[in-house]
Amino acid sequence: MGKFLFEGHLSADFDDRLLAHLQVVIGTKLRRGESFHFTWKDDRSIGDGRTSVYIHPSSVVWYKYYGGRPAALNGAWIDALMYTANSSRGLYVVPEPAPEPQKQVTDEAY
Repeated sequence: MGKFLFEGHLSADFDDRLLAHLQVVIGTKLRRGESFHFTWKDDRSIGDGRTSVYIHPSSVVWYKYYGGRPAALNGAWIDALMYTANSSRGLYVVPEPAPEPQKQVTDEAY
């Protein structure tokens, strides 16, 4: 279980594998100078609601992974998350699709 931390005031727990995919999508959007909303469902321990933050190129975000190894990335999941991030609703978590057999993910792809 990893942590997404935003502006030093807000944190949310995500599975390390999901967090790695979110990092690619968020990093890509910020590198392009794009702003967007990021919304997630809160854990029951804090009310079972949802949280939404507005992320812009000067936002301070960081990722804390609890596992020692980087997660293998699924290009199809990155594409699906990027699709939501580019929508008017903004980035939100979608289920992981089956990986595309021929698509290998590199940093240059995104």
